[in-house]
Amino acid sequence: MGVEERRQQLIGVALELFSRRSPDEVSIDEIASAAGISRPLVYHYFPGKLSLYEAALHRASDELASRFVEPREGPLGARLLRVMGRYFDFVDEHGPGFSALMRGGPAVGSSTTNALVDSVRQAAYVQILSHLGVTDPPARLELVVRSWISLAESTALIWLDGRRIPRAELETQLVHDFAALTAVSAAHDEEMGALLRRVLAEEPADGPFGDLVGRLIALAS
Repeated sequence: MGVEERRQQLIGVALELFSRRSPDEVSIDEIASAAGISRPLVYHYFPGKLSLYEAALHRASDELASRFVEPREGPLGARLLRVMGRYFDFVDEHGPGFSALMRGGPAVGSSTTNALVDSVRQAAYVQILSHLGVTDPPARLELVVRSWISLAESTALIWLDGRRIPRAELETQLVHDFAALTAVSAAHDEEMGALLRRVLAEEPADGPFGDLVGRLIALAS
């Protein structure tokens, strides 16, 4: 097996282990055993567990960022719902790894880990702006989108702690949250109001945004 191929194998093995348990609980011996190689050979490719951990986080961040990629076809609400489905697929499959990525794990405070988290957030931000058809976002829109991305992160982390709310409900709720954040901003700014009206004009009555409107009307009646 070539050098790069072996490195990628070790990263994959480490990511699988870090996805099931906290990185602090995973030893180099376990990684070596799972990869079918000796402990010294692991150190031949990586100077220590921290460097292997960061390489695994890098792969995880790339994969997580890819979950926000969605064709610009159909109503925005349906697109966001599909994105949230893939996002929670990742969270479901890589619980401890997701927590480690977002909270920093043993590398908390390191510039590498922080940069990886920021890269995921920026990729998500760019994708959402693309779906909105906006290239030069005003300050209020940037606030809405970045706040929503942070909300999605915190919602997923809380959900992992006991999974007390059905996942599908949270996925829909996060889509509703995006609409709600946008609506509140639109109530204070005409430019945001125009954006919201444009988005809602393309939404079907039975879509996620239409569902939210129906629920709010029922709640207020």
